[in-house]
Amino acid sequence: MSVGKNSHKVVVNERNEKQSLMNSIIKRPNLFGFATKELSQDAFIAWLLQWASPECQNHDALLNNCARRFVTKLLSLQTKPPQDITIVKAGRQWENIDVWAEINEKHLLIIEDKTFTREHSNQLQTYRERATAWCAENSFQLVCVYLKTGSESAAILENIKQQGFAVFGRRAFLDILNTSDVTNHIFIDFKEHLQDLEDAEIQFLKKPIKEWGDPDWKGFYQGLESLRPVVNWGYVPTPLGGFWNAVLNWHELKDCCPYIQIEQGLLCFKVGDVTENQSEIRNHYHSLFMAHCVGKTEIRKPYRFGKGVSMTIAVVDPLNWLGGDDSLVDMNEVVGRLNHYEALYSEMIVKWQSEETGTRLASGSPLTNTNP
Repeated sequence: MSVGKNSHKVVVNERNEKQSLMNSIIKRPNLFGFATKELSQDAFIAWLLQWASPECQNHDALLNNCARRFVTKLLSLQTKPPQDITIVKAGRQWENIDVWAEINEKHLLIIEDKTFTREHSNQLQTYRERATAWCAENSFQLVCVYLKTGSESAAILENIKQQGFAVFGRRAFLDILNTSDVTNHIFIDFKEHLQDLEDAEIQFLKKPIKEWGDPDWKGFYQGLESLRPVVNWGYVPTPLGGFWNAVLNWHELKDCCPYIQIEQGLLCFKVGDVTENQSEIRNHYHSLFMAHCVGKTEIRKPYRFGKGVSMTIAVVDPLNWLGGDDSLVDMNEVVGRLNHYEALYSEMIVKWQSEETGTRLASGSPLTNTNP
C-alpha cells in the first residue's frame, strides 16, 4: 500500500509540475490583446479618470487612489493641481476630442490619445482652440495632454509640445499604474498590455541582430537618439511592406539635399529634394562620393539605383556598421561608426559647397522619405 501511495504522489507531483509549466507558457488572455483600437484605450482612460471621483472610494479604494494620482499627474503637466479632488466628470468624443474630464468644476482636461498612429490634419490646434473657447465661456482652466502609448521620435514629440500639448508617454503611464496594488482585472489587463509593449522595445539589447523585428528597431532608434542627434525616425510604407527608418542628418545644396538614413538594416547615403535631372544628379554625386571613399571597401554602390525625389547613392551593409547577425548590438560602438560615416559624408558636402555658387547649407527637419 505504501508503494501505491508513493506512486500516486509521484504522478500527482508530475501532473502539478506539468500544469505549472503550462501556466507559465500559456499566457492569460488579455482583454487589450483583443481590444486593440484606440477607441478601446480611450474608454480605459475615461474609465480611469472617472474612478478618481470621491464616491468611487467606497467601491475600490486602491483603484480610486490610483485614479486620483493619474488625474493629479496629468494636471501637473501644465498647471498646479488641486490639493483635493472633489468632483470628476469624464467622457469621450466631445468636439471630436478623444477624452475629456472636468475636475473640481475648475479644470478642463482634454486628451488626444494615440496608440500607433500620429497627429494629423492640424487636429491638435483645432481641439485646443475649441476647448479654449469653452473654458473662456465657463471660467475653466485648460490642460491639454497628448497621451501616447506607442512610440514616436523625439522630433515629433517636440512638435507636439510646440502646439501647446504636454506629452504623457507609455513609461510615465506605467509609473502611475505600477505604484498600485489594484486587483481590478480591467486595470491589470491594461497595465500588463502596456508593460508588454514596453518590454518588446527594450529586448533589442539582449537579442541577436538577425532576430530583430519592428519593436526592436523602434527601441534601437530611441536608444540611438538618446546618444546622438537624430533628425527623425518613423515608419515608411512601401509597396513591398515598408520599413522603420531613421534620418541622421540633413543638409541643403543648390540642387539637392544630402543626408544619411538607416533603413532597418542598410546605412544609406542619399540625396533628397531632387525635382529635376534626377538620374544625372544621382550619378554625379555617386561618382564624387565613391571617389572620395577610395579604400573604404565597405561603402558600395546600391544593387539597384532608384530614380525619384529621394535617391540612394551609396550604402553600408549592416555587418559593417551595426554588427554581425549573431552578435548583440553595442550601442557605443554603433554611435562611433555612425559618427565616422557622418563626418565622411560631411567632408564631401563641404567640398561640394566650395565647388558651387549660390549654395544654401542649412539644417532641417524633413519628414521621413519614402523613395528608395
